[in-house]
Amino acid sequence: MVEDVYMSSAPTDRPNATAASLLGFLYWQPLSGGDLTKLVESSIANFWNVTRSQIYRELRTLTTQGLIESSEAGARGRRTFTITDQGRVVFKQWLNEQPGPDLMRSPFLLKFFFGILLDRQTVEDFVQSYRQDNKKRLDYFRQLMPQIAETDPIPAHVAKLGIAIQETILDWVDTIPWEHWEDRS
Repeated sequence: MVEDVYMSSAPTDRPNATAASLLGFLYWQPLSGGDLTKLVESSIANFWNVTRSQIYRELRTLTTQGLIESSEAGARGRRTFTITDQGRVVFKQWLNEQPGPDLMRSPFLLKFFFGILLDRQTVEDFVQSYRQDNKKRLDYFRQLMPQIAETDPIPAHVAKLGIAIQETILDWVDTIPWEHWEDRS
């Protein structure tokens, strides 16, 4: 029964967000694990941290739960995954739930928060690397927007937020009060 699969999927009575996102991609079309990884990396990985190993772990779990089916292994062990009717129901149930609060995890901000305990050069190196990473993300979103604006307006709207966030981060970096760091050597 669909409800039994849904209820037993996790202690929280629903699939975790990573598993649900994979169901979402498979909702549109059957995909291999490699194809799913590429899609995740070029889309939701910009705001949802998912590793390759998590993807394959979740694919195994979703298959065991009957929410997706796997083809026989082809060349180089490649399998194609297809969402089942049960998987569609579970995904739609998950999708209809309130998302809850956003959770931010930033290794940079965590180190920066305690950065006054570091010498200024170390913090400047961290900031320079952070700036470069965020500039790359900004460039990626700006390049992506014209490619998807007409065909995928909802993901394009997410990319628009990505642009605004990256611009805000870069503006913030430019206003760091460096005068509070003194060389403590």
